[in-house]
Amino acid sequence: MTNETERNLTMLCDFYELTMGNGYLAAGMADRVCYFDLFFRSVPDGGGFAIAAGLEQVIDYVQDLHFGKADIDYLRGRGIFSEDFLSYLADFRFTGDIWAVPEGTPVFPKEPLLVVRAPAIQAQLLETYMLCVINHQSLIATKANRIVRAAKGRTVLEFGSRRAQGADAAIVGARAAYIGGCAGTACAISDQLYGVPAGGTMAHAWVQMFDTELDAFRAYCKTYPTSATLLVDTYNTLHSGVPNAIRAFDEILRPMGIKKCGIRLDSGDLAYLSRQARKMLDEAGWPECTITTSNSLDEYLIRDLIGQGACIDCFGVGERLITARSEPVFGGVYKLAAVENPDGSITPKIKISENTGKITNPHFKKLYRLYARDTGKALADYLCVYDETVDDSKNLVIFDPEATWKRKEVYDFAARELLVPIFKGGQLVYEKPSLEDIKTYCAAQTDTLWEEVRRFENPHRYYVDLSQKLWDIKNDLLHERP
Repeated sequence: MTNETERNLTMLCDFYELTMGNGYLAAGMADRVCYFDLFFRSVPDGGGFAIAAGLEQVIDYVQDLHFGKADIDYLRGRGIFSEDFLSYLADFRFTGDIWAVPEGTPVFPKEPLLVVRAPAIQAQLLETYMLCVINHQSLIATKANRIVRAAKGRTVLEFGSRRAQGADAAIVGARAAYIGGCAGTACAISDQLYGVPAGGTMAHAWVQMFDTELDAFRAYCKTYPTSATLLVDTYNTLHSGVPNAIRAFDEILRPMGIKKCGIRLDSGDLAYLSRQARKMLDEAGWPECTITTSNSLDEYLIRDLIGQGACIDCFGVGERLITARSEPVFGGVYKLAAVENPDGSITPKIKISENTGKITNPHFKKLYRLYARDTGKALADYLCVYDETVDDSKNLVIFDPEATWKRKEVYDFAARELLVPIFKGGQLVYEKPSLEDIKTYCAAQTDTLWEEVRRFENPHRYYVDLSQKLWDIKNDLLHERP
């Protein structure tokens, strides 16, 4: 069995990417330059937008693309690949170009999150891993963003490692949740690897290990006097948990002049218990003691708790965040959009389906976002052919491609290209931002969306228009006979 530390993620590909690569080489198409778009078709949970995440891991993957001797031996053993192809893989490295929207950007269906321009075999081999990473992290960042918005300024922590779909999902899931707006995680390795602030206090086992609940609370306050948060629902929250926490605070923290402390509720009627606990803490002279809750929370439960007057300062969200339980598939796809001819011209390609949602937007494209100059709000996104530019000194009429009779005129706007260069000729040309900068950028860009786009139920559909030139190209391809 291969040791876990010896995995070569280049081999994390669908087998057909290898069979097609072998076929491209045999057909003389190995060096045919092509363009692929990575995009998604619908927003999870019926939301108005998603959050792009996972680019940093894609960059690391592309920089390490290679086939080792063990990989070549395995493929040779399958008996279906030519020696020419195996020799090609032995010297394999990425030499193409990649553009992507920065992590933390709010994004919409059918617009490219990432564009690859590369020789056919190279472009094809990237498909599986890039989709795996971007689908997963964008899903978790999107879910986290919804939960954080539901909390209305209260702290949200990611608590889901033990329910994640494997170790990698827990580790980078915490990273994605931080991008989406969570303040930290319970996952220590995510802090070690990525700088996601990790923290935690006690489990019920801590309380059960001591002869009494009060002994457990005293011991914890003595050990961690400046960060004592006590779990008060092991036995009886209001009759023993909160009173014993108050007594431990009075005995240990108050003589030290410490006012910062907290309690956590992990079961029961969180709205009622938090209100009662808040009253007890305030009456005992601990108004600065915070109340944290956990226990199968999501954006809807958090919204309801706040609406019911719950006195909660911090939400620890686990399984419903780290697994995006309500809709655990992001649905990103990777589709051929164009091929490059020997003379440098580009031939657009389209995938047609009886399911209109699966019809692709052809060609090598640019993606613009249009912002109102007076409010800074995002007005629409605009997809156009690579050789077009948006003149933001002139008014622009845009259409809703899902309902072409709907149109609006955009004026006094600033246009910004969303796809930025990541790799050029196989070389990284993008300076990776810090995780903290990504998180800050995500919050700022989410704030550029109108409240109607951000609402959970029946959000306003944000316009993602095609330029007239791109629309005409797509329409012509739809009517061509194969």
